[in-house]
Amino acid sequence: MTKPRSPLIYFSITVIMIALLTFFGPEEKSLGSNVRIVYLHGAWVMAAEAALIAAALAGLLGLVLRRANFHAWSAALGRTGIVFWVTYLPLSMFAMQTNWNGLFLAEPRFRLAIIFAVTGVLLQVGLWLFNVSWLTSFANILYIITLRVVFATAQNVMHPPPSPIFSSGLLNVIAFFIGLNILAWVSAYFLTRWFLTLKTSE
Repeated sequence: MTKPRSPLIYFSITVIMIALLTFFGPEEKSLGSNVRIVYLHGAWVMAAEAALIAAALAGLLGLVLRRANFHAWSAALGRTGIVFWVTYLPLSMFAMQTNWNGLFLAEPRFRLAIIFAVTGVLLQVGLWLFNVSWLTSFANILYIITLRVVFATAQNVMHPPPSPIFSSGLLNVIAFFIGLNILAWVSAYFLTRWFLTLKTSE
């Protein structure tokens, strides 16, 4: 019997697919081909938030139902969310540099993103060291609630609402961005499955 492939392999394959798809993304009138990195950084951070929200929901189910499998999923999803959140930052910086010829590191939402990245990494490391299921679930719930409340009140400078992509009216751009998001979510799923295998072996 052949040994099942690691989810990390499928994660890597999906990331390669995302990179190739991004390379052939639709251009934009003012930003040209550089807008493709904007598409990617948007899909990446949305995948991060989706994983963190899923971690909170799984944690809530674990606390309410007292089921260990939900706690395990919460831990794995929380780790995935932080990985995506941290790796979204260099994508954001690259998008700034290529499209606006400089790094606006003092931009309110970017500064908050860095703060939550550092806090999130320290939190996940601490939760891994303590290895207490209910505490991990509770912390994941508190983390995403705090993140969403803080960002909901943050000043918009380079991220004006509503979404420029979905309000553009360009169906090809919207369809491309949705496809990129789906692939990002798939890659997040495979990374979560890998973290889950680590969690069950702890």
